[in-house]
Amino acid sequence: MIVSDQLTQRVHQTKQHSIHGFFDKIKTKKWVKDLYEILFLPLPQNDITEEQLKRNFEALQETLSDLINTVTGNKIITEKQVSQFFEALPGLYDQLVLDAKSILEFDPAADSLEEVYLAYPGFLATYVYRISHQLWIQEVKILPRVISEYAHSKTGIDIHPGAAIGKSFFIDHGTGIVIGETTVIGNNVKIYQGVTLGALNVSKEKAHQKRHPNIEDDVIIYSGATILGGETTIGRESIIGGNVWITQNVPANSLVYHKSEIKIKDNTSLPESLTFVI
Repeated sequence: MIVSDQLTQRVHQTKQHSIHGFFDKIKTKKWVKDLYEILFLPLPQNDITEEQLKRNFEALQETLSDLINTVTGNKIITEKQVSQFFEALPGLYDQLVLDAKSILEFDPAADSLEEVYLAYPGFLATYVYRISHQLWIQEVKILPRVISEYAHSKTGIDIHPGAAIGKSFFIDHGTGIVIGETTVIGNNVKIYQGVTLGALNVSKEKAHQKRHPNIEDDVIIYSGATILGGETTIGRESIIGGNVWITQNVPANSLVYHKSEIKIKDNTSLPESLTFVI
């Protein structure tokens, strides 16, 4: 195959122009995993010393500095961003412990916090969301999205780092959940697999508008529900049943569901439309 000089030159110019926007995705994933292990996974039999733990955090700070500096190209800005993140980390940790306790309290299959930390994809996705959201509100470019895509690829849960999610957030199972950029979720909200909190339509001119719904405190959203629109609000303490489609406000304390109809087959023949073969 012959590659034209013109194409080679264009690609080279594009790469030179975007060099500060390139991330080492493997390094990013390792940083996310290493931070998770330090915060939540059990220590080995020989307990780590405080000095070793300090060195581990310093290594994480250095890695984050490298990743942020890739896009800023400015060491002063990078140092401020790294300091701001690690100053916020104790608060993020406390929020995540509340998220884990919510899973333990409401999921009958969960026996301990250790089990939640080790085995629950919903908690992993929430962890990744909370650290990526912190970087998002610090206006770090690109890196929050790279981090959030790590959770998406590992769990099938897609939470945009720009979404605002309150305390004690509970994801059960989780596969197929989509939470859009301008979604606002209150405290003590529970979401099951296949839920979409999305926009009514996709267009670039609405990039800076509120496009995704508001979910107030203590709402439960069961599997397969789709809730769309920036002006759509689900009132507090409402229960949204499985597979419903909502594009308008739901008052507080509501129960929204499809009414199922069950028919028992008798000895008569089936309708023609049900007798086809695939």
